This record gives sequence, structure tokens and C-alpha cells, in this order.
Amino acid sequence: MSGFLEGLRCSECVDWGEKRNTIASVAAGVLFFTGWWIIIDAAVKYPKVEDFNHSYHACGVIATIAFLMINAVSNGQVRGDSYSEGCLGQTGARIWLFIGFMMAFGSLIASMWILFGGYVVKGKIQHGT
Repeated sequence: MSGFLEGLRCSECVDWGEKRNTIASVAAGVLFFTGWWIIIDAAVKYPKVEDFNHSYHACGVIATIAFLMINAVSNGQVRGDSYSEGCLGQTGARIWLFIGFMMAFGSLIASMWILFGGYVVKGKIQHGT
């Protein structure tokens, strides 16, 4: 995302370099909120388990916890530049961040499994192809 905002023509009037992380964080939050909005709307539209399996929300819950875990650690804590040591210091921050990334990656893999196992393959079996 480093080169995303550098292609804008209005670079003279606004200094994007200082606000790049803020803009990226806001964009990620908006996309995450939109995903939850869509999944809640689908759950309301199809309340029966036969139409939409509600256990599929588990991937979203795990991804939300991972999102919060990753964003709770600052770069200074990972590098060791932080003023406070915290519970385990730099090592604890790195372990916390690693667990957050593992949860996020695991929820991504599980959601792809649900997509293909629950919808793509199931649709091909029902249509006889």
C-alpha cells in the first residue's frame, strides 16, 4: 500500500506521507465493517439453517479477534522502542502479534474451505455436474 496514494495528482495540496497509515487504517476498518454488515444482513434475510448455516460466522468472529489482536500491538513494541515493558516486553508483543497473524490466516483458510465445501461443490452436486 506504500505506492497507492502516490499516484494521485493532488500531491502538492495534501501531504499524504504523514497520513498514509491513518488512511490505510480507516480503509481497513471500513472494509471490515462492510463485511460484517453483509454477513449480518444475510443472516437476517435467511434465518433458517437450511438456507444459510449460521455456524459459518465462526470465521468472522475469529478474524475479528485477530484484527483486534494485531492492531493492539504498535511497531514500537515489536521493535523494542516502547517506553513501557508490559507483561513480557518485546518478546510478548511479538508472540501476541504472531498468534494474531496465525488466527487471521487460519480464519482465511477456513473461510475458503467453507466457500468451496459449502457452496461451490455442493452446488455442482445438486445440479448434477
